[in-house]
Amino acid sequence: MDNDAFFTSLGVTGMTYIVVVLICIAFSWWGLQQLRLDVFLKNPKSTPAKILLIFLSIALGYQVASFLIAYFEWTGMMKGLF
Repeated sequence: MDNDAFFTSLGVTGMTYIVVVLICIAFSWWGLQQLRLDVFLKNPKSTPAKILLIFLSIALGYQVASFLIAYFEWTGMMKGLF
């Protein structure tokens, strides 16, 4: 494999990972919208509460995306077994 093909493949893989992470963050944001923050926070409509929700969405989405990416890498490695 020449260098151009290698870097192109690396770029496509990186872009795919970015898209997967952003999709997982969007889904976690959508899911966390159903969370009743008024039970846990003094003022759930405040700016700090919204920032907390954004950070929770990023953390949860990144963890889910990391799992999915690792899972697909592991299944790709299993090709050598069969």
